[in-house]
Amino acid sequence: MIPKQRRFAGLMLAGIVLSGAIASCASSDRSDKAIKLTLVSYAVTQSAYEQIIPQFVEEWEEKTGQTVEFAQSYGGSGSQTRAVIDGLEADVVALALALDTQKIVEAGLIEAGWEEELPNDSIVHKSVAAIVTRDDKLKLNNWADLARDDVQVITANPKTSGGARWNFLAFWGSVTQAGGSEQQAANFVAKVLKNVPVLPKDARESSDVFYKQGQGNVLINYENEVILANKKGEKLPYFVPTDYNISIDNPVAVVDANVDKHGTREVAEAFVQYLYTPAAQREFAKVGFRPVNETVAAEFSAQYPRIDKLFTAKDLGGWQQIQTKFFDDGAVFDKLLAEVGK
Repeated sequence: MIPKQRRFAGLMLAGIVLSGAIASCASSDRSDKAIKLTLVSYAVTQSAYEQIIPQFVEEWEEKTGQTVEFAQSYGGSGSQTRAVIDGLEADVVALALALDTQKIVEAGLIEAGWEEELPNDSIVHKSVAAIVTRDDKLKLNNWADLARDDVQVITANPKTSGGARWNFLAFWGSVTQAGGSEQQAANFVAKVLKNVPVLPKDARESSDVFYKQGQGNVLINYENEVILANKKGEKLPYFVPTDYNISIDNPVAVVDANVDKHGTREVAEAFVQYLYTPAAQREFAKVGFRPVNETVAAEFSAQYPRIDKLFTAKDLGGWQQIQTKFFDDGAVFDKLLAEVGK
């Protein structure tokens, strides 16, 4: 088997994504027939990919003469991960967190070392957590206010939603990264969970529960989802906690076993490379994601408040430790949920 690093080498060195791919890759999957790629992603990326995919398809056809047809699947990151492991033959996965991608590695579908195949450890865009309030009557200033008795918090279920895991870690880290103890963090998160009336399955459903069903008076969501909602006219007040917040890092990866089975490796690798181009990064930024391309990030800097203390999953022990400590059955999340009678 050819090492992944070697397969990607032509793409990385060329600097020009598509022309590099054409020049360096073998043409084993090249044919006159339309190539079909399946993209599996988490719910809130759909608005971006609906714009990016046609651009990639057009550019690829101009360069190669090949037509690419995409099948797309969106849902909670955890649910999407299980679907791929159970047989949904994704060629590319763009999930909410590296932990979910790692589960597909452990299932034998993605080769180890996938993080090294693309820039920024294969993180394609970022976000932070945002707090939305139902109206201006409810005055909140920081994370600690989520424990107040007059607050009802809508956040998704960490068992099925990558976004909810990020939210949970934002709650926890807002205490521990500020110097608080883990017991203090547990006490705070328990109070927040007590104020949670329902746990939707993913971030998109959380938005629907809050915006369309009118439940809760506070929504915790991705900053990008809130920016997108505002652009669609749902102009509820929100703020991004800027003292402490978590860097929500979203990876992309080629599913090795499936692209080799389908004969789609060349175009799949070209597609994930395309996601790092300024054109694709701008589409992510337009729907609220924080680009990893610094030039594009500067173009859209006005929509992203600066975070004083931006902590990462690594600051909380890394994903393996986080999963075991917080989200495995019977771990911290389950214990706190039971503690507050949920």
